[in-house]
Amino acid sequence: MPEHRSIESVLDTQQKKLAFFQNLILVAAADGVLEDQESDFLLTIGNKLGLHPDEVMPIADNLSVLSFIIPTSGLQKTLELQTLVQMMMEDGEVHDREYVLCLEYAHRIGYTKEILDTMIDQFAQGDTNK
Repeated sequence: MPEHRSIESVLDTQQKKLAFFQNLILVAAADGVLEDQESDFLLTIGNKLGLHPDEVMPIADNLSVLSFIIPTSGLQKTLELQTLVQMMMEDGEVHDREYVLCLEYAHRIGYTKEILDTMIDQFAQGDTNK
């Protein structure tokens, strides 16, 4: 990805990595089913960030009481939303609950529904499985 910073360089502290991973898990689990593709995506991101199971298990164990952690950096906000959209579409479907969560995140970082929908459309157009 030329001219884009890597997720590892943007998420430069353990706290940012864990907060981002929590946001991803919230979207992955939103429809009540963690599909294989979603699980694989979580593992890939977790490995890329150097997260260990003992660090992320408390997140998974407490999903029912967790909410989004909103970053302060504009670049991080955009990168996270793009990755949340990718997670939402990982199983090939946009589930209502996942969409609502992505929309909530978008609104909380100051983005409109139109921006979110554009991201979804752009991701879908790049998806060769569709």
